[in-house]
Amino acid sequence: MLSGCDGRHNWMAGAGEESAQVKTLFIVLMIGAGVIWSAVVGAAIYAHKRGAHPNLEREARQFVIWGGAVLPTVLVGALLVWGLIILRDITADDGDLTVRVDGERWWWRVIYETPEGDVITANEIRLPIGQRALFRLTADDVIHSFWVPALGGKMDMIPGRETTLTLTPQTLGSWGGLCAEFCGGAHALMRFDAIVMEPEAFDTWLAEQAEPAKLSADNPGFEVFQAEGCGACHTIRGTDAQGPVGPDLTHLASRDKLGAGMWDMTPTNMARWITDTHEMKPDIDMPPYPHLNGARLDTLVDFLMRLE
Repeated sequence: MLSGCDGRHNWMAGAGEESAQVKTLFIVLMIGAGVIWSAVVGAAIYAHKRGAHPNLEREARQFVIWGGAVLPTVLVGALLVWGLIILRDITADDGDLTVRVDGERWWWRVIYETPEGDVITANEIRLPIGQRALFRLTADDVIHSFWVPALGGKMDMIPGRETTLTLTPQTLGSWGGLCAEFCGGAHALMRFDAIVMEPEAFDTWLAEQAEPAKLSADNPGFEVFQAEGCGACHTIRGTDAQGPVGPDLTHLASRDKLGAGMWDMTPTNMARWITDTHEMKPDIDMPPYPHLNGARLDTLVDFLMRLE
């Protein structure tokens, strides 16, 4: 019952301003529910022990009106209004930083809006501590739900519609994010890391992410990448690979995880991801390349692991 109250996905951690509000709301609602439940059960026990009495009809009527209608209405109404105020705060439409996130099958396209232009990455979100981030959320195909439990509430991502959510991280660290709406075969494997950094470190990281990939045109690994058709789906900025379908790979190796938050970014996992794709993550659109092996596979993996 308490499995959600520990670790990177701990929704009770209060690592963000919004999650602290959600935690407070939960506690107050539990107390309110406890008061109402206690009053109802207490009244039932009292009525059972008191027994029927014809002279108590007026008293009983008043008890039903005030205890059974007025008190619950006032209490529940007050909790509802307070909850709506909190919801208004965490779905505001302004922030110190704007991040667009598009839910795909089954990964996350992440776009930072900056004065110099959009900075595109995937499957990992980095945020500066103490700054309010406005998330503009949408989906490519089916309904997803964006949730970083330790930092704030969840929000549905709906095709053809943009929803908003704000997160203000207050604790440094790497927090787990996930899709909280069943969206298909790989739903449970659609995750991401939300990494909270010092503002200066975040600014440096974002500037590095805005740069094109640093590699020579005749890189042997890039030649394998293009020969296998990977550039038709994936973009590597600064090269001829400009595929719009899959995740942007310009700075792939700078991410901590592979496969939308599922596997550590290591050469071994990268090789498996290429050759046994559907074994590592069933139902995804990327086809496996089991024919790649030996020096050719090693060359491709070495190239991808240098995309920092």
